[in-house]
Amino acid sequence: MLARNSLALSRQGFDLMDKKRNILIRELMELISEATQIQSQIDETFREAYLSLQKANIQMGIHEVEAFSQMVAVERSIQVKRRSVMGAEIPCVEYEEGERRPSYEFYGTTVALDEAKEKFDRVKFLTMRLAQIENSAYRLAVNIKKTQKRANALSNITIPKFERLTKEIQNALEEKEREEFTRLKVIKRMQQG
Repeated sequence: MLARNSLALSRQGFDLMDKKRNILIRELMELISEATQIQSQIDETFREAYLSLQKANIQMGIHEVEAFSQMVAVERSIQVKRRSVMGAEIPCVEYEEGERRPSYEFYGTTVALDEAKEKFDRVKFLTMRLAQIENSAYRLAVNIKKTQKRANALSNITIPKFERLTKEIQNALEEKEREEFTRLKVIKRMQQG
């Protein structure tokens, strides 16, 4: 009975591992799709940002643009928290968007500089989002691999072991039953004869 219970528990564990793996794979596929979209947005936004920066450099001069770049505040509003997906710890990046207004004075600047700053802010946000997604995808992949190993161990080692053990015990019990039956027949014949 213990072997049968262990076999049933192993089969149930395998089913759960298989379901977990499928959920993690589905989540990973969604992340990969999202990462592809964000990567194309980053590429496009970077291209636009560098064009605006190039315009600003031409209109204002490289040294002037560099001086204004020194006035851009350091980002301090990024927080990384965690959430769990089927036991896998996934990072969640929280970003507070501060003022949309540039940290430099408008006097002496051009629209191209403002556009470049806005585009680079967008790239920063998208890059944080992409980093979160790629990190999440990596962690999910590691967790999928662990889950697959456990499922394989149950499927290829544990379940066959308990199936063999259950069959051996059942065969032994049937053999004892046949021996007992034969012994009872012999005793009955001896009593009759």
